[in-house]
Amino acid sequence: MNLEGRIVRLRAVEPEDAELLYAWENDTSVWSVSGTTEPFSRAQMERFIAAQLQGGDLFRTGQLRLIVETRAEARPVGIADLFEFDPLNRRAGLGILIHDDALRGKGYASDAVETACRYAREVLNLHQLWCNVGSDNAPSRRLFAKAGFAEIGVKRDWLWRPDGYGDEILLQKILE
Repeated sequence: MNLEGRIVRLRAVEPEDAELLYAWENDTSVWSVSGTTEPFSRAQMERFIAAQLQGGDLFRTGQLRLIVETRAEARPVGIADLFEFDPLNRRAGLGILIHDDALRGKGYASDAVETACRYAREVLNLHQLWCNVGSDNAPSRRLFAKAGFAEIGVKRDWLWRPDGYGDEILLQKILE
């Protein structure tokens, strides 16, 4: 499955992505936005990928991880996740990570979010997507606002960080 954006493609995770996902998931500099609290092993990454390849579809597992790659070079630059899929209420959470700092601000995340929203609306028939963003994460807040997500709530002192607690913003986009 390939989902084509203007400059990115969202594609299914492949076995050869194991090492890349292992590196990205274990990069402690992104743990504060991913909610990760402990390292992943290579074996865990390989099992995760195998589960997705063996019919681990969104309707069964509630999660779909997609690799964000450039259309021109087919170079992986990040991941997009649909998670906490709720078919009854037709909604899911959306997370996005462009891993390399040097690749941020080049439109990859924006195109990936737009492509994921189109897929959620047109293929999955979802009514809404939502995401949680730390109040201090201005780039992500701008990204989702630009994509039509509205800030609908604040979870006070929700995120613990070494320098203290911070708020988390709940954003929502109605797709219809």
